[in-house]
Amino acid sequence: MGRHSLPDRSAADRPGAASTPPRRRAVAVAGALVVAVAAGSAVVARSGLLSFSEPCEKDAVRLTVAASPDIAPAVRAVADRARKDQVRTDGHCMDVEVVAADSYKVANTVAAGGKTPYQVWLPDSDLWLDRAKGSGDGIPLTPGDSVATSPVGFAVVPSAAKTLGWPETRLGWAELVAAALGSDGAVRLGAADPARSATGLLALTAIGASSAGQGGDSDTRAAQTAKLLSERMSESDPKAAETLARDDSAAERGDPKRNQALLLSEQAAFTHNEKGEGGGKVDLFYPEDGSPQLNYPYTLVDETSMTVEQSRTALRLMTLLKESGSGGPGGILPAHGFRPPDGSAVARVVRTAGGKDPQPYAEAPATAPTAAELQEVLGMWTITVQSARLSVVVDASGSMATPVPGRGESRMDVTKQSLLQALSQFTDDDEIGLWEFATTLDGAKDYRELTPTGRLGGRTAGGTTHREELASAFDELKPVPNGATGLYDTTLAAYRAAVASFVPGKFNALVILTDGSNQDDDGISRTGLVQQLGTLVDPERPVPILAIAVGPDADREEVAEIAKVTGGGGYEVSDPAEIQTVILQAIMTAGQAAVPE
Repeated sequence: MGRHSLPDRSAADRPGAASTPPRRRAVAVAGALVVAVAAGSAVVARSGLLSFSEPCEKDAVRLTVAASPDIAPAVRAVADRARKDQVRTDGHCMDVEVVAADSYKVANTVAAGGKTPYQVWLPDSDLWLDRAKGSGDGIPLTPGDSVATSPVGFAVVPSAAKTLGWPETRLGWAELVAAALGSDGAVRLGAADPARSATGLLALTAIGASSAGQGGDSDTRAAQTAKLLSERMSESDPKAAETLARDDSAAERGDPKRNQALLLSEQAAFTHNEKGEGGGKVDLFYPEDGSPQLNYPYTLVDETSMTVEQSRTALRLMTLLKESGSGGPGGILPAHGFRPPDGSAVARVVRTAGGKDPQPYAEAPATAPTAAELQEVLGMWTITVQSARLSVVVDASGSMATPVPGRGESRMDVTKQSLLQALSQFTDDDEIGLWEFATTLDGAKDYRELTPTGRLGGRTAGGTTHREELASAFDELKPVPNGATGLYDTTLAAYRAAVASFVPGKFNALVILTDGSNQDDDGISRTGLVQQLGTLVDPERPVPILAIAVGPDADREEVAEIAKVTGGGGYEVSDPAEIQTVILQAIMTAGQAAVPE
């Protein structure tokens, strides 16, 4: 792990051991387990329950671990066992404090470059590591191996599970959701907020992929499912579990506030069933098209600021956690409902979680979605749950006529196609408007409004929908011959208009697409623009700028500086065809930044 790494073999690298899923091996990190700290030595950790003997207290190496709330008790148990056995390593004890911390909150802090007291972060999924990268200005992370896994499934109370054919019936994600919701909403289905929950996001992504495999208008079906889930959404997995019917009585089954099914991890179902009795337990479906899994990547936070002793201690703790993942009687992690890093099923975990043959609980997990796929789904979720109000401002300068290498089309042609694809992701309740800009486009002005920001499902005076009007306006965009990039004046004017027309209860934003730097020497300067934007920013009327630099001539640093003052961000695409995905990513990032701590 960086300058403090000590190469060694992990338990998964030993002959005959199962290998860890290889999605994230960012550096030689996970193979660098520090068994070489001291032959035959072990670790002492602090959970706050037991005290050190005096010699340990004097020379203990102190470490703070931020762990996802579901795995934090197991990490503490590993620490307590080492402490109880009075073990040492390299002549030193390990003084480890385990703090339960929501993964999305830690990711937000790391992405913003804020200070954290943690040397180790153990989120429930490596999707949070991608989120924590943010704009690249955050705290550096050194990802390591997975220390545990838990597949995401479909938990259902027994009466509803029987209706759906559990355990004999094997269904894919889309089929399970369709069967549960039915035409009359026969089974009330809930989930944790995908913006805050890896379980919710992975399940929603799996539902979308499964729906796409069925053909037809899969985007619409996925959006409809997201909308239904949003109506029964909880802020976290534990809160979601609390919404389940407490027993199988008619009163509980008929209570509209009680869910009968949840998108839930196996570990969360395990924990719920251990606490529940009788009808309060759940049965667990494992979709036949694959269960995505939580993978708990062990991650160092700002490793360069750690001492050699802390780095060795952190790596040794990772070794102990992986060793505690044994499915045998002494395995601490399985005792808390977790599978080992290789994802292999543990019979007692599956049984307690509500799994049963012939459900495919022992099959390989679904292929992990890419970061881009997760961003697209979360962007869709954001604009589905909270309607968007966007002003889209498109560069129409002459350089937009430049051919895109390998496509035989201009930058403007590809940009228009990508915008039309992005438009299909928005619902009729979303509001979108369109501006274009180039120097002296409209007399002395560098900008012109083509369609006012309005509801996509609304009707125009001519009887067409605003969506149709906007699609036509996108299609008619053309580069202005000899037109230069009047970026600064346009940005200021469009931002003023967006703030003035702010609509409460919607996600308001200004989206700017440009393929070059500002070329209007007669307009406002960059410094002046940033200062003016700063005076216009209103916390009660937030309108982040989402600025996208398109092509090799655009300046990402320029658009990022402009956007940052408004709470937005700057993005860069080498190919205009990527605009659709980046718009959704930008919406997701800006929406996530607004999630309260």
